[in-house]
Amino acid sequence: MGEMEEVDVDHITTDIPSHKCPVVCESASHACIDRENNPLTGPVFKNPVCKVYRFQTVDSKWMLVREQMEECTLSFSIPKQLLSLYIQEDMSRVQDLRELGELSPHWDNLRKEVMTRYGGIINSYQETLAELDKITGRSFKPSCCKAQKSLEFIPINLHTQRMRVTCPRKTDAFYDIVTVGAPAAHFQGFKCGGLQRLLSRYEAEKKSFSTAYQCIYYSPEHTAKAQEVLSTVSLLQPLITSLADQLLQAAQEHSSPGLRDALKNLSDKTEQFVHTLKDELVKSALLALHAARPGYVSKNQKQTPVQGGQHQGHIHQGSDQNQSPVQGLPGHSPATSVTETTAVCNNVDGSQTTTRGDGGPKHQDSIPHHKEYDEEEWDRVWANVAKCLNCVIAMVDKLQEEDNSKPEPVPEQQQLADVITSHNPGDWREQLRPPVTRLKECVMEVVEKAKRAMTFVLLQEAACSIPQGFFLQQRRDVVFSQALAALACGFVMRLYAGMQDKGFLRQLHLVGLVAQFESLLSTYSEEIGMLEDMEVGISDLQRVVFQITEAKTDDLSDLQPLVCGRRDHFTVEVPLPRLVFQTLPEEIRGGKPLRVFPVLFNVGINEQQTIAERFGDISLQERINQRNFEMLEAYYKSLSEKVPLECLPCFQTQTDIKELLETLGQNVVTKKKKNVEILWIAGTICRRLNGIRFTSCKSAKDRTSMSVTLEQCALLRDEHQLSKDFFIRALDCMRSRLTQGDIGQWEDPEAGAVTENKPASRHFYPIALLLVSSHLLVVWLILSLVFLLAKYQ
Repeated sequence: MGEMEEVDVDHITTDIPSHKCPVVCESASHACIDRENNPLTGPVFKNPVCKVYRFQTVDSKWMLVREQMEECTLSFSIPKQLLSLYIQEDMSRVQDLRELGELSPHWDNLRKEVMTRYGGIINSYQETLAELDKITGRSFKPSCCKAQKSLEFIPINLHTQRMRVTCPRKTDAFYDIVTVGAPAAHFQGFKCGGLQRLLSRYEAEKKSFSTAYQCIYYSPEHTAKAQEVLSTVSLLQPLITSLADQLLQAAQEHSSPGLRDALKNLSDKTEQFVHTLKDELVKSALLALHAARPGYVSKNQKQTPVQGGQHQGHIHQGSDQNQSPVQGLPGHSPATSVTETTAVCNNVDGSQTTTRGDGGPKHQDSIPHHKEYDEEEWDRVWANVAKCLNCVIAMVDKLQEEDNSKPEPVPEQQQLADVITSHNPGDWREQLRPPVTRLKECVMEVVEKAKRAMTFVLLQEAACSIPQGFFLQQRRDVVFSQALAALACGFVMRLYAGMQDKGFLRQLHLVGLVAQFESLLSTYSEEIGMLEDMEVGISDLQRVVFQITEAKTDDLSDLQPLVCGRRDHFTVEVPLPRLVFQTLPEEIRGGKPLRVFPVLFNVGINEQQTIAERFGDISLQERINQRNFEMLEAYYKSLSEKVPLECLPCFQTQTDIKELLETLGQNVVTKKKKNVEILWIAGTICRRLNGIRFTSCKSAKDRTSMSVTLEQCALLRDEHQLSKDFFIRALDCMRSRLTQGDIGQWEDPEAGAVTENKPASRHFYPIALLLVSSHLLVVWLILSLVFLLAKYQ
């Protein structure tokens, strides 16, 4: 599945004396298979461009090599879906902020400012989505448009390339690779660096921002936890309600097996729900939210009326009960407490709070928020869910026990029992209804409290990050969109190619796939920012899982991959035709999430990298390679524990993967200039592990094409015994611009259409500069003549 059809080359002349390259065929359409009408590849890959070569092996035989490059429709469809999800998530966040209820003037002003910022992002994303909807026909973004605002979410030059090799007396083999420009925010620029540097600086400064905005400082771990809690409870609450209804339905049908199954599912999800909320962050956030209500007065303020400058000192002298539980959490700033913040903020005019002394406003006593916050209230509400679940379990056990203890009636009694039962079919249901209803009510109450608490955490995080935090979020959205489009393209391509490989499918659902990104960016000038963006974007792909689904119909429009989720977790659904879907393992058909492990290795190879190695700093590249080597090593360890190595593909070079990993580890720590061995070994390990290969540079053109063609020729030499005399010839042939026919699109995919070959004109220097001196003009004419004679000799 996913392989190409055989090429009929009998009628093609293979002796072409006028060409040095043994090109058998070159075409933009007729030599390629019709993939656009293929039920698998049609909806994703289009506009193929093919070349077919003939090379000699070491035993004087001939091999046929076909290169096929295609565009991917996911270049646009994935970013457009992500934009819709971003808009939906931000609008939901704005609605959650509105539902926080009444807040003190200080917090209310911050809420309004945060909502305004969200509104600006929503409007910007809606405009970008509208511009993308206007684009028709195009399937990729050329590098000349990389800094265009309306296309900033689209990956640069995303293409797939497959090399298929046909050898005598050997099974055909194919090698896939995805080429894409480095995922980076080119429109926003790199004057201040990329995401990795900006995020580090932002986290270091956020504590001072929290003091300036009078907020509680929450670490990135706490913010991520708040987002996780919001996402999980939003998912589990309707699921628990649905399972509770299924339990009542099984009770109405008096089905003991159905009752047991429904109870088991309900118990599992409810326990997961309770475990999610078993976190000190929720409890402390509820206290902080209570302290942000209008008219809040802490206990120490009630006990010790203060005035003017004495106010702050009395707050610090309060009892331990007045300190925020957040202070005990890692990452919380000990200098900031709930009472300290709200004592200053929760007055009406925004100045220092007037306490409930004789001079305090009388009307505040009528505000219900004056009552002291019961810190144990959350524990009781949260524990009630588990108690209600226990009541439901006890009632089900009781009903089943009574049913089992009934004596078997004689036939006459059986008829009477049937009559009685027919008049009271919902006996079990009526007995189960009260505890089940109470369970749903408790879950709803917990969800409302937890949702408000976590929204308040995110409000504080957003408030103390204005405007830098929103800018970084937009930049991160842009980079992630480009990275996810490339990953989805590679995953679909690898899935289609491995549909008949049982070992691959077993590996896919037991462990997952490794996605190896090879980067050729330098650590100099703007490309440092691009690499910093790319590092964060590739790392964010760890939040993505894939799921294989059965397509509603076999229509091509129903076979497009779909994205769902929110920023902290995305799922990419890949629909397959029904007949193909039925051949998959049961675990995959059951909807099991399929993981991908992204790793990034970078080695700069251009002249700018030479400058960086001599006069600059390459610590970023060294850190990236070391960190991702450790991730790749951990993946192999997990793979070797769960999947037999027999499931992995076989290669002619039988070097053990452990040895390759050891060699890679040595090269990563070795101080060597332009150590391309890191990329070679990482790419080899990826192919040996059934992984997905990506190659990137700034625009996925010159450096990327050089890397891909060299890798292809090395594979022909190592795996298919390409003759040494043909290695350089094959390399030159794959890299050549002027070959037979009128097709020049292969080396210039951005042309968008077939272009005629044009002679190179780079030697025709600007004549205006040369006319300054007659001597220079003569030299120019001579050099140009020599160049032309040498070129066309």
